[in-house]
Amino acid sequence: MKISKRNTNVNKRYRIFLHPSKDQVFQEHVCAGLARHVRLKFLSVVLLISNLPSAKIYKMSLKNRLFTLLFASSACCSTLMAQQTEVITVHDDAMGADERIGLPEGMLLSVDSLMMQWNSRQYLFPEEEMITTEYLSNLTPEDYAERLSRIPGIMEFPYNSIVQEFIERYTTKNSRTISFCLAAGNFYVPMFEEALEANGLPLELKYLPVIESALNPTARSKAGAVGLWQFLLATGQRYGLEVNSLVDERQDPVKSTWAAAQMLKELYGIYKDWNLVIAAYNCGPGNVNKAIHRAGGSTDYWKIYPYLPTETRGYVPAFIAANYAMYYYCEHQIEPLRTAYPIATDTVMINRNLHFEQIADLCDIDKEAIRALNPQYKMDQIPGEVKPYALRLPQEKILTFIDLGDTIYDHRYDEFFKRRKEVEVGEQTVATTTTTPAVTPQKPKKSEPKNKPVYVTVRKGDTLGGIAKRNRTTVAKIKRLNGLKNNNIRVGRKLRVK
Repeated sequence: MKISKRNTNVNKRYRIFLHPSKDQVFQEHVCAGLARHVRLKFLSVVLLISNLPSAKIYKMSLKNRLFTLLFASSACCSTLMAQQTEVITVHDDAMGADERIGLPEGMLLSVDSLMMQWNSRQYLFPEEEMITTEYLSNLTPEDYAERLSRIPGIMEFPYNSIVQEFIERYTTKNSRTISFCLAAGNFYVPMFEEALEANGLPLELKYLPVIESALNPTARSKAGAVGLWQFLLATGQRYGLEVNSLVDERQDPVKSTWAAAQMLKELYGIYKDWNLVIAAYNCGPGNVNKAIHRAGGSTDYWKIYPYLPTETRGYVPAFIAANYAMYYYCEHQIEPLRTAYPIATDTVMINRNLHFEQIADLCDIDKEAIRALNPQYKMDQIPGEVKPYALRLPQEKILTFIDLGDTIYDHRYDEFFKRRKEVEVGEQTVATTTTTPAVTPQKPKKSEPKNKPVYVTVRKGDTLGGIAKRNRTTVAKIKRLNGLKNNNIRVGRKLRVK
């Protein structure tokens, strides 16, 4: 069975190939058939669907059959519209025919949307006189082959007509994307190189995020892959990236880069061929293994090429083209965006719950800047009480944050983190009509104050924040109960906490 692009997107980067259900197979078969034979007459399409044994249509009424037909037709139209924007047609010299190849999602991202990011607006500036027209070169296939052979590295960058098609796309229609990536690479490429070098991987892989996400740390694909390296949920968790309602470390540039390096290293241990590694990174080892089997056991990427999913066929050529464009951009009159020197940043560990607005209010820093420096925190919250997390801030704000200490944590705490840890269930009162028996009067008990004051003695090393946390209260309340004007406390003093 030919696996469609829809299925391969779902299985992207999974270690185990997921077989679709019978109903999925039926739907995919119908959509694929209609896409290939879009000029079929309406009656022919009805007969096509009715004769599919897996459709279980024989027991349907005429009304249900027509509904099934309309559903399949609409699905087909959606598939065709998607393909019009996600595939290109190239001439395959080896096959001697035109072929439709899927584009990596990094090539489909709008540069205008990339420039709307806070870090892009802060540090990347297009020159007013910058050339934006598509530069058409008169290079021959021999010229492309010669240039590809001169790119320094250990990976194989061969030339063919498909590679040329992607090179010309990057250097003409997608030239603005290359301009953006050349500038954004000043921030991200050094961390890519560090992780790749530490794992003994080719540095040419540093341009893999160019075709994955166009160097957008918050990029999200239609299949749900997230971040610079486009990890799916299950794959990211497998490589140690935490994902929950508050944290998504797939968007953490540092952690996701090291996870990607680990994954690439494992894949190379399986295939011992970098083209196959890149293909498996895109569509999963299961699809690559099936393609190898269908190609008679060949481990040459270009031999198994016809048996790979549509998107993956364009993935390796796009990777080769990205390396070419990032290396020979000058020859194609592509100008990088002007880059301002980035602010120096540092990290501090957070071991209590913290909201970005608490930091913004007291440290005089824009909340959007905090978001840009910490894209892994989805809800502007750091769940530090669960475990310590890193917070990245401009270097000059780190000392301010440390000096304020508990004041930041206590600022508007109840507004952001007022969550009940324990609750009491109310008792239901049942009305009765029976006569209440006489009750023998009892001596009244001595009443005890409901809110008995609670005191603690300050020990060496204690802080107001630590005392408040141990006694489930706040620093502000302790200061109010004890008439404190600042956070200074002396050892041996008794403080009322409740």
